[in-house]
Amino acid sequence: MHILHISKYYYPYIGGVENICRYIVEGLPQHQVAVVCFNEGREDQFEEINGITVYRVGTWINISRQALSFAYFLILRRVINDFKPDIIHFHWANPFPAAVLLSLIPKNVKLIIHWHMDIIKQRNIYRMIKPIETWLLKRANLVAVTSPQYQEGSKPLQPFKDKVRVVPNGIDISLLKIPRREDVDAIKEKYGGKKIVFFVGRHIFYKGLDYLLEAEKHIKSDCVIVIAGDGPLTQHLQDSCQSRRVFFVGRLSNDMLNNYYYAASVFAFPSITKNEAFGMALAEAMYCYTPAVTFTIRGSGVNWVNLDGVTGIEAPNGDDKAFAAAIDRLLTDEGLAKIYAEEAHQRVATFFTVGKMMEEIEKCYQELNLL
Repeated sequence: MHILHISKYYYPYIGGVENICRYIVEGLPQHQVAVVCFNEGREDQFEEINGITVYRVGTWINISRQALSFAYFLILRRVINDFKPDIIHFHWANPFPAAVLLSLIPKNVKLIIHWHMDIIKQRNIYRMIKPIETWLLKRANLVAVTSPQYQEGSKPLQPFKDKVRVVPNGIDISLLKIPRREDVDAIKEKYGGKKIVFFVGRHIFYKGLDYLLEAEKHIKSDCVIVIAGDGPLTQHLQDSCQSRRVFFVGRLSNDMLNNYYYAASVFAFPSITKNEAFGMALAEAMYCYTPAVTFTIRGSGVNWVNLDGVTGIEAPNGDDKAFAAAIDRLLTDEGLAKIYAEEAHQRVATFFTVGKMMEEIEKCYQELNLL
């Protein structure tokens, strides 16, 4: 089949949606695939990446993190006419391309919406976007969501439940091989042999890092808290933290990140809203035998990835003292932590790999092919 993906951006741009899109694009070689996305610059670019044709539409302006371009209509129309897709795989949330697509998509072309997230933060403009969102869902033949929790908790999807299929996100386990012992030991020695509570992710509001820093004040165990990644809140977080056992290490290479996953005793994942739809870093850490502590997030897949009392511990949302107590429990009860670590690895290996995601997406494509 000919399958056209429409994503906000595409590799080498790095982002959660973009990574998932790339895995799917490159992971099903039995299909002819192309990608339409925005370019971060103003120029239009057409190129081949790993054998896949990628059409990048130049960005003229960004409004509320939505790229806009006068050329988008012309380029998408040309791609549809030339590529002749059997299926268009649209990665939501991406409202402007959705509006353009709905004016161009032929009646005989099947449409699958990959529902990565609801529009939550941009409430002021959501009233303008909602008609496009509803129109898109009505036109869709299938909608792929990343967890049963998101399926049940997403208000826009409720009228279209018969179209929804659960396609869990997948991690690339080939990047998470057990590292050399000396590399892991070097990280532990860097922090004086103390147990490591590890976080990695963008430093933005919904990641809940303020709650982690508050929780640190209540952690009784002798440990260090290592915070990787960066973002718009990095400076604020550093300025507000006076503790000598909290270390900001910035962005890590893939190899170093892997080493930290295996060196850590606990993975702290303090996200607080359903903007955190799934938790890719959470799944990666769990695969590396690191039990996790999360908050309860209604309607998010986070609490489907990490099962309370099975693979880790879940604390009431926003309760930093409970979050700290959960971390303490895993740091002090090594037997429990080991059980959770084994269960965490097995859960991710069974349900949340790229291979499993490919199986579920292919089922959706074959279902569409029969319609």
